[in-house]
This record gives sequence, structure tokens and C-alpha cells, in this order.
Amino acid sequence: MPPTLLLSRELPTLEYTSTPDRFDQTWEAPLSTLLGLGRAAGADFIEFFLERINYISCLAEDDTITSISPSLSTGAGVRVFRGVADCYVSTNDMSFAGLKAALEKGLSIMGLQLPTPNAYVPEINLELLRDYATAKGKEIWLSKCSSMQEMGEVLLNANAKLNLKANHVQSRRATYFRDWQEVLVAASDGTFARDIRLTQSVGYNLLCAEGANRSSISKRLGSTSDPSFLRNWSCEADAEEVAQSAGKMLYADYVESGTYPIVMANSFGGVIFHEACGHLLETTQIERETTPFSDKKGEKIAHESLTAWDEGLSENAFGTIDMDDEGMPAQRTLLIEKGILKNFLSDRAGSLRTGHPRTGSGRRQGYTFAAASRMRNTYIAPGDYSTEDLFASIDKGIYCKKMGGGSVGPTGEFNFGVEEAYLIENGKLTKPLKGAILIGEAQEIMNKISMCSRDLDLASGFCGSISGSVYVTVGQPHIKVDSITVGGR
Repeated sequence: MPPTLLLSRELPTLEYTSTPDRFDQTWEAPLSTLLGLGRAAGADFIEFFLERINYISCLAEDDTITSISPSLSTGAGVRVFRGVADCYVSTNDMSFAGLKAALEKGLSIMGLQLPTPNAYVPEINLELLRDYATAKGKEIWLSKCSSMQEMGEVLLNANAKLNLKANHVQSRRATYFRDWQEVLVAASDGTFARDIRLTQSVGYNLLCAEGANRSSISKRLGSTSDPSFLRNWSCEADAEEVAQSAGKMLYADYVESGTYPIVMANSFGGVIFHEACGHLLETTQIERETTPFSDKKGEKIAHESLTAWDEGLSENAFGTIDMDDEGMPAQRTLLIEKGILKNFLSDRAGSLRTGHPRTGSGRRQGYTFAAASRMRNTYIAPGDYSTEDLFASIDKGIYCKKMGGGSVGPTGEFNFGVEEAYLIENGKLTKPLKGAILIGEAQEIMNKISMCSRDLDLASGFCGSISGSVYVTVGQPHIKVDSITVGGR
């Protein structure tokens, strides 16, 4: 006998027993019923995003732990589409009644009403739970992470190492955080997927001073999927690197402003491509009409030496995900190939509104945000040159070894500080420089990246946009920019 069809008037009497501390198969029945209710009310598409967070951060300043900040949260969001329009409602009431109330709110915002009491409510046929957490052994990750006591001990030891390596120290900071997240996505197209993410980061910030001279150098590492990340941190090697950089910059001359060819270091140097170009390749920007590249697919937008990728697959990288926050498996997306724009990054809404295919790039900070097209691991691909070739091609220029913070305008205008820089003269590094600020515009600079070396390296970062702050990787090999405006003194 076929199952009895559910009538709308029966919804208030339904009772579901879902596992409260785990997103498992028991959530299928209530979510499929709610998805069916939304479809019966006239929505074209409905998606539920459920999340549990266990977060903690720890800060050591000099020889004292000054902050330990834990955070626990659980909640859900529902997104309702009608045509190309959509709305998003979130709640921390995870009961069937609470999720139903959030759905009803979303439906009402879209001008939709619940079906009449005698209307049939079909259950949505969800796929067999696609459980990345169980399949990849992620259930034990949280229990294997460093304890609160171990966090403090590691950071204090790290600061002690830094004090031994550096001179003229004014302040030492070592910071760490662990972000554990369990997510479940259920949607009216049958998507039903679960994952656990573990993101961790640790780093130094060193401020040195002598008289009127100041230098500030930082370094941060990040990882996914490694519960032993903190206890395996090579803090002494990083302390040596940070201390040496701070010592060199303490007495460095200020750079003279002007237009220079530059060599930009690998790893975190990729932050400029991420900010000045990567964001402009998200369908969110096409929807807002804030990207100059919206109609440039298949056209040359960069120097032929430049190829760039965005992907969620690199092992342990900061932006690596097995699935995005819309339940789509991670993939690799070719953005630019030899200067030609090949693809945009697209989430579900972006694909619906722009026609560009989804790329597994629907990401969000948490359940209070709707997903949007966001970068994952984004980098310029290695080229055909050695690093020495890049330096040898410059008579007078600047080597930007370590990038600092910066800002980017809505259409790609940017300025970025350089924490550590050196003068290039006749192909050789000479004196250290400080106070350099790189100023440019994406379309112009992308066409001036004329040489890429073979030494691709990645670095962890944080990216803020319409769907909140997410973890990303930036990266590149050493690159040469033929000319760029450098602000200084």
C-alpha cells in the first residue's frame, strides 16, 4: 500500500524525533516534510542549512595568556526562491515547529501562503544522506584537538622562543583558534548532505622599537582537517623568520614614492590577486554590476603569462572543503588561462541570475547568512621562469617580500601595505625598505604581470563579503609586475 498522503491541517500534530547533538538520517523526515510544504505553497526552490559550531580562541601577550574565548552555537537558515528572487530567514529554534515558523516567514516575505487545510503536502524525495563526515572519519576530530591547557602551553612557549630570537622587543603576541563546524544541507532538488569542518590557525605578531624606529612583522599559518595542527607547529622556525624580518625592517630606509617594476613574493603575495581580481570574478559582482569583467568571458583580461585557479581540493589548505554550503561537491575552477577569462565563480543564486554554471562556490560564515559565490583556494599558477630570472630582468625596482593589509574598491582599485621590502639594483637585492604602499587597478595590473616563477606557495587568509567572513587560501609563485605605483615618502 502507498503511504498516506499528508494533509496541511495535520502539520501541527506531527512529532519528529531528530538526534539533537548530531545531524544524521533522523533529520530526513522533518526536513523533507518542510520542503514539501514550501513547494506546496508555491515556492520554486527551498533550502535548509543546519549548523553546529564549537569554536575557541587563545591569545598570549608576552608571557601571559590574556584571553581564552570559547563559543558554542546551533541554528538553521531557510532560503526561499520564487523565480529569480529569494529571501533568507534564520533561527536558533531547531524543533520542527521552529523550522516550520522560519519557513512560513520566508514564504510570507515572498508573497506566498501556506496551502489550505485540506491540501496535500508531498514529501520531497531526498537523496541518501551524502555524509562526508562519516565517510572520511571526521567524527573523532574534535576529541583529538589540543586541550585548553595545551593551547596555553604552546603559545607561551612560542612567545618565549620569539623573545630569544628578537632584539628591541616591544610586544610579542601569539594567537590560535580552532573552529569546528558540523553542517547539514537539505533542498527541494533532493540535495541531502552532511559534513564536518575543522579549521585552525596560529600565528605571531612582533613589534620592535628603538628610539624613533619601529617595525611590525606578523606571520600566520592555517590548516583544515588536522587535529594535531597546533602541537605540530614549528614555532621556533617561525620565530626565527619573524625576528629576522623585524630586525631588518627596524632600521630600513623609507621607500621613495614613484612608479617601479616590482617582484612580489610567493605565498601571501597572492592576496592582491584575490582582492583586486578574484572578487571581480564572483557572480555576486555580476549581479551588482560592479565588475568590469562581466561580459569578458573568452576575452583577454590579463597578460598571457598569467593562469589562475580557484579550487576546494588542495590537501589541508585553508579554503579546502569537501562540499560547499549548498551541498555541492568541491571542484577545481579554471579562472584565467594564459590571460583569457575562462570562468566565473557561481553559487545557486548567481547561476540562476547570470546563467554561469555553479562551481561549488556557495559559501557562508554561518547559519545567519545566505550562501553567496565566494573564493576557496585561489592562486596564480606557476610559470616557466626561475626566481633569479625575475630579479635579473630589473635594473631598479622593489622586492615586496611580505604583504600587509590593504583595501580594495568595488571595481578593483586597490592599495596594499608592504611589511617587508627591499630595493632591487642591477638584478640584485640591496638595502631594506619600509613604508611601501602598492597602488593600482585590477584591469591594468593584471596585464602587467609579465613573468611567473615556478615556486608556487599558498597562505591562509580571511575573506569578508556579502555572506560574512570565510576561510580562504591565497597564493602565487614569485611574479614580476612591469610597473606599479608605489606610495612612500
